[in-house]
Amino acid sequence: MNANCPTAAIIATNPMLNRFLVFTVDAQQYALRLESVQRVVRMVEITPLPKAPDIVLGVINLAGSVTPVLSPRRRLGLPEKEIGLDANLIIASTATRRVALAVDSVTKLEERLSEEIVEAETVAPGTRFTTSIVNLEDGILFIHDLDRFLSGEEETQLNDLLTQ
Repeated sequence: MNANCPTAAIIATNPMLNRFLVFTVDAQQYALRLESVQRVVRMVEITPLPKAPDIVLGVINLAGSVTPVLSPRRRLGLPEKEIGLDANLIIASTATRRVALAVDSVTKLEERLSEEIVEAETVAPGTRFTTSIVNLEDGILFIHDLDRFLSGEEETQLNDLLTQ
């Protein structure tokens, strides 16, 4: 974005503006808050991690660091699909670790004012992974919280496996 553009100044100084990285899984749009995203990379070979929680596809070597690859597809109860080389990995941070999310595609950055964002609990009580929902021109955007993506038990199991 051009810093000399008046819109850039508004965006940079507007604390009510929320930024999201939008991705797709089975043609449905999901998002992560941009501040939790480190980068997006093309799919690479994933090494299986025996005895890992079901949501963990395996691990990758990311700049010398073992990084678990999580499956939004499995977490959301969607049918399995072979992950092709055209898929993406979103490298992001939780409160406790760096993870990679295997997604079909990364489509765009979305910016929304706070008043455009609806808390998921008000629309669908009991949603665990979706924290917010935004109505877009081309559908609904489900915003996920990576800190809720792994259960406490899954987090402990993954910690044990990665520290052996």
